Amino acid sequence: MQPYRKTSHSVYDIKYPMVWTTKFRKPVLYGEVAIRPRDLIREICKFVDAEIVKSHVSKDHLRILVSAPPHLSVTKLVQRLMGKTSRKFMSEYLGLAEQFWYQHLSAGSCFVTSSGNVTEDGIAQYIGMQDKIEQARHSDFSISDNA
Repeated sequence: MQPYRKTSHSVYDIKYPMVWTTKFRKPVLYGEVAIRPRDLIREICKFVDAEIVKSHVSKDHLRILVSAPPHLSVTKLVQRLMGKTSRKFMSEYLGLAEQFWYQHLSAGSCFVTSSGNVTEDGIAQYIGMQDKIEQARHSDFSISDNA
């Protein structure tokens, strides 16, 4: 059985793999600078009640698999992660800020997809079988057309 997460109004298992790159794919995430995004991402995820399943920091990009509650949109999660991480970096590492002309650390875009163990075909097949399931459920009580 899968470990589902719970809120006061829902039970869920929603995971998003994300990838975002540094601006101009500059290889600046190494050494101490590579450790800092890990800490910042952990802080942000804890604040928004998201759970990091797996993550990796490369020299020019970050990969993260995060489990987020259904009330938190992917867009808001990405904005918080990328925006706050970038802002903190620019204020903490002035040499880095100069390399990026005091703008953003990350490129303006991010790749996000959803993951799960049910395919579109499986969902379509399930929806198509609903009449048969409903009939089987009520097979002990049939309705006659005769009056």
